[in-house]
Amino acid sequence: MAKEGLGLEITELRLGLPGGESIKVVNKNDKKRVFSAVNGGVDENCGRNVEKKNQVVGWPPVCSYWKKNYMNEGSKMYVKVSMDGAPFLRKIDLGMHKEYKELALALENLFGCHGLDLLKKLAYRRFALTAAKAQFISTMSVGEDNVSSVKRRLAQLFETSLRETVPGEPDVVPIVDSCSDRSGGKFGDYQCNNAMVLWSKIKGKQTGYKGPPAVGKAIMTNLPPSEMIESCSVAGPGFVNVVLSKNWIAQILLRMLIDGIDTWAPLLPVKTAVVDFSSPNIAKEMHVGHLRSTIIGDTLARMLEFSHVKVLRRNHVGDWGTQFGMLIEFLFEKFPNPEEVNEAAIGDLQAFYKASKLRFDSDPEFKQRAQQAVVRLQGGEDRYRKAWKKICEISRTEFHRVYERLGVSLEEKGESFYNPYIPGVLDELDNKGLIKESEGARVIFVDGVNIPLIVVKSDGGYNYASTDLAALWYRLNEEKAEWIIYVTDVGQQQHFDMFFKAAKRAGWLPADDSLYPKATHVGFGLVLGEDGKRFRTRNTEVVRLVDLLDEAKSRSKTAVLERDAAKDWPEEEVEKTAEAVGYGAVKYADLKNNRLSNYTFNFDQMLNDKGNTAVYLLYAHARICSIIRKSGKDIEELKKNGKIVLDHDGERALGLHLVQFSEIVEEASINLLPSTLCDYLYNLSDIFTKKFYSNCQVIGSPEETSRLLLCEATAIVMRKCFYLLGIEPVYKI
Repeated sequence: MAKEGLGLEITELRLGLPGGESIKVVNKNDKKRVFSAVNGGVDENCGRNVEKKNQVVGWPPVCSYWKKNYMNEGSKMYVKVSMDGAPFLRKIDLGMHKEYKELALALENLFGCHGLDLLKKLAYRRFALTAAKAQFISTMSVGEDNVSSVKRRLAQLFETSLRETVPGEPDVVPIVDSCSDRSGGKFGDYQCNNAMVLWSKIKGKQTGYKGPPAVGKAIMTNLPPSEMIESCSVAGPGFVNVVLSKNWIAQILLRMLIDGIDTWAPLLPVKTAVVDFSSPNIAKEMHVGHLRSTIIGDTLARMLEFSHVKVLRRNHVGDWGTQFGMLIEFLFEKFPNPEEVNEAAIGDLQAFYKASKLRFDSDPEFKQRAQQAVVRLQGGEDRYRKAWKKICEISRTEFHRVYERLGVSLEEKGESFYNPYIPGVLDELDNKGLIKESEGARVIFVDGVNIPLIVVKSDGGYNYASTDLAALWYRLNEEKAEWIIYVTDVGQQQHFDMFFKAAKRAGWLPADDSLYPKATHVGFGLVLGEDGKRFRTRNTEVVRLVDLLDEAKSRSKTAVLERDAAKDWPEEEVEKTAEAVGYGAVKYADLKNNRLSNYTFNFDQMLNDKGNTAVYLLYAHARICSIIRKSGKDIEELKKNGKIVLDHDGERALGLHLVQFSEIVEEASINLLPSTLCDYLYNLSDIFTKKFYSNCQVIGSPEETSRLLLCEATAIVMRKCFYLLGIEPVYKI
């Protein structure tokens, strides 16, 4: 019995030798051969048993690979590992206690020796280790690959096959995609589409292949055996169709139910990211224009956080600039002692802003005082600083109320925070020869744009570009962010394009956008009214976000109370459900659209309980929870002792869609498209209802245990989707 550790028992391994050969080890009797190899190279006895490289499935030339990737890593000691014949080679740092200890325990089970000593010798001699046959006992934690992603697992297998099929071709990357959505699963669940691309590379070479179909057949033939694949076939010009094993899908689902859905989190190639979103202006109320940035930004942050990325949620509020002179001077007029001012005294901050702006535009003397107030504020005079802080404090209180209702968390680092960094950043850019004089202003010229990026205005003042450059410098150098994401409307696309090009000229960002660190502008379209114009009130004012949320909750509450089941609910439960459904409806109506598109704000559509709406999805989740409750079974007990069977087509279709969750979250995160996750969630609900529940009796059927577990798996995945979209689930209707 294997000791607890890596979650596997090594029943066979290979030691990769310099030159691309390997020693096959199958039992404890091979211990002498292993130690003779790692202690002094290949002795006479060992040499007679060496297998040639081309007999070892999935093993590249060890020596060259090792030197290329790991020779220049200082004094660290690594052992290179490939699990179960997979082509991805893992380097385990012998300074990472948990990982090397787990692998050492697995080796001890095979050799009955001190596994850590063997690992260190392997690393010192620059040998590589592969567990060619591994029995999975629990979860397998080894491998930087995303083991939760079906697509990635298949890509590993196809990478092995492609190396065998075209061993002399470099840079061959598996092209694997789900085909169930396109063909309804007619030909398979996944498809490898490398054959045509490979044929264009090898045509005319002495390969023995006579066209893409032959290449596709070879790719299929060279696939290593895997418990996840039930069958393969070749169609058309070499497309390799894969049907997944229903037993394997069932095992993956049951494993998730036991270990939790967080084990399905994707792994992204970035550790720290900044998501800059919402960003309202101080002294102005949040309106519908802030809705999309806040909702989209929060969802992107949640998806990245779920994917093990450290996310710095930044609220880049407009808390600095010439408008504060106007506000402070107006505050002094109304309240001679600013320290006594509070939110109640000022009242409607938006009205306060408008009144001060009217005074500024109509009274030259007031305007002059306001301009002087800006100078005094920026000079640090205590009275002006205190007034500025008071105005910011009142605004923050109002912002917080909105964020609390939306369930959004942010850390404020506004324009004023970065202001002290601007001079030093501009000096650095100037020393690099980037800043030029133009019509009295200081600018940076960038390729492809006729106008320059102004970093210092002709009056000597700073602007958005100077603040954004300082913020980017801070995020790269102080916060060590690898991915900086800006969520604003598409109207700011040119600004960010110029700003990013300036950063590349400075050497802060690589020229290749696929490399890290990188900065990305996440643009979004407008919120429109039913007249097709910007969403406004009847008197042409922008819609206050607070009013919009109030209306959503009110309408939702009315709809909840119309349901018979809710008539006996306590008021607190009615309120909570109304908020979850109302706010969720507003969020989902935004997120389900491609963010680049405009969308029409319509309460009747978003609160409809039919179609692709949050209301429909929340009620679908509640119905699934009701099925489980009505069964009277202890679902936790079923997880421990039950089994999932996917014999019916509806069961298999549901199981397949569920196990694709990880790759969907990965796709939505990398492409920064929440709508991808919304599509998945809606399709999940649709498959559950139309293919599974309509055709597969749950309660009272011989398959009740299995089907209850499928219901539970569906509910868990739906809840995680809701969480990533910032929507509170409801459990009864």
